[in-house]
Amino acid sequence: MPLAELSAKELLSIITHVKQWVGNLRRAKQQRKQESKKALRAVISVVRETTVYLRSLKEGGKKSIAKEERLSLKWTQLGFELEDLGLDKLASRCNIKGRYWANPGDFDQDFLARTGMRLNDIETLAQKSLAELDS
Repeated sequence: MPLAELSAKELLSIITHVKQWVGNLRRAKQQRKQESKKALRAVISVVRETTVYLRSLKEGGKKSIAKEERLSLKWTQLGFELEDLGLDKLASRCNIKGRYWANPGDFDQDFLARTGMRLNDIETLAQKSLAELDS
């Protein structure tokens, strides 16, 4: 149907629909941005939690399978959330950390250092991603 054949009412209906669609798209984009920020901040939190646990071990604290289980589940869940948000590089690292904490003996420390799996590397990537979202 040529545009000239549309009635004013039909044209107004189309314009209203397009405005609603654009508004929904903007809200979805903002919601995704907030979800990404929340997930990235959670990565930083679990990095810090893991750092405290490792410090405890270095200072003579007892190894805790329960704490390692919680860390494994937190890292794994973050990996899933980041994957859903399309933050694949960080998601992959979180998933590997989840597997690591499920059974640390399966991983070579050199592998973890070479692949950017150190806690500092992960936190730096999360901080960089947060900064990109804010710019």
